[in-house]
Amino acid sequence: MNVSHMLTNRVQSMEESATLKMSAKARELKTKFDDVISLSLGEPDFDTPEHIKAFAVQALADGYTKYTPVTGLVEYRKAIQTKFKRDNDLEYGMDEIIVSNGAKQSISNICQAIVQEGDEVIVFSPYWVSYSDIVGLAGGVMVPIKADIEQDFKVTAEQLEKAITPRTKAILFSSPCNPSGSVFTKEELEDLARVISMHKNILVIADEIYEYINFGKKHFSIGAIDSLAGRVATVNGMAKGFAMTGWRLGYMGGPAWLVKACAKLQGQVTSGANAFGQKAASQALLADLGPTMKMKEAFAIRRELVINLFKNIPGIKCNDPKGAFYVFPDISEYFGKSDGHITINSSEDFCEAILENTHVALVPGIAFGNGNCFRLSYAASEENLTDAIGRIKKYLSSFK
Repeated sequence: MNVSHMLTNRVQSMEESATLKMSAKARELKTKFDDVISLSLGEPDFDTPEHIKAFAVQALADGYTKYTPVTGLVEYRKAIQTKFKRDNDLEYGMDEIIVSNGAKQSISNICQAIVQEGDEVIVFSPYWVSYSDIVGLAGGVMVPIKADIEQDFKVTAEQLEKAITPRTKAILFSSPCNPSGSVFTKEELEDLARVISMHKNILVIADEIYEYINFGKKHFSIGAIDSLAGRVATVNGMAKGFAMTGWRLGYMGGPAWLVKACAKLQGQVTSGANAFGQKAASQALLADLGPTMKMKEAFAIRRELVINLFKNIPGIKCNDPKGAFYVFPDISEYFGKSDGHITINSSEDFCEAILENTHVALVPGIAFGNGNCFRLSYAASEENLTDAIGRIKKYLSSFK
């Protein structure tokens, strides 16, 4: 059988997730060595809080084991509605909220629903690795706007204005950002909104999955800006702020016409998300957020640790990320340098060399749209972070 003939062009052109690829390499290496430290995955290293697990157990006992409505349990959507108003100053009706199998599915649903062949989707770069393929699978053309470390990896209103064309269908970005950890302020989002409001047929897709892991000012949602009313899809979920990655519960608030289209699509692909998880999540959103805040405090301590450790490594530049649990250091000063065996010419070379010689797994920045950087997840113990960055520092001292 001719496999290349059988597989579609869209699947063959897809990239394997760089984070999952590096994680797989780390797991393979771990079968040979005991000292491998993987800092590649974007997953909290905390367990789901006990009260949320208890909610799920009770839901199972109460018989929440059946199919759910495609848009989600009414109870969960009401809790999401309350959360949007309480935390984000967003007022969505019940017909403007849909639950999906993870925030990733929410973003994919939106793109499949609105992007025609050849439509352009502006994506702020650096960006989460899946954005490019999600846009491409929908037939769209991703138009990245690059922001380097000198501007804290945040796109400006001027850059956005220059990137918009008659073919622009949507603007997609995350704040707090994966991979940079950068967070757009209210003022910065208002500047962007002034540009977007002049172009009436553009939808904003705001990925706010890291909302609760914010170390600066209170999180602000671009959807709360009046001039963009009815033109923002706010995507969120339970994975990061509640350490519920494996529960696969994402949600989106947006205009009713978009929610209806996403429900139509999702109904033919996966249908509704799991019942007992939604039941537990509906209570989690309305319960005490103390465990979430404790996780954030732990991440804040690790953030300071990691930034200070990298400050002591010559040739590595690190910004001051205000959210998520990543740093995205610039290592371009190492390009062209060698340890006598390996010459570093790219972020991929850098991460491969680090993995092979220090047994620390990182993710090359090229996968996120910036080849000068790498991503490190500090969703790991302080001991492992100190050990890992110490190994990196020792190894890089051999480069000239």
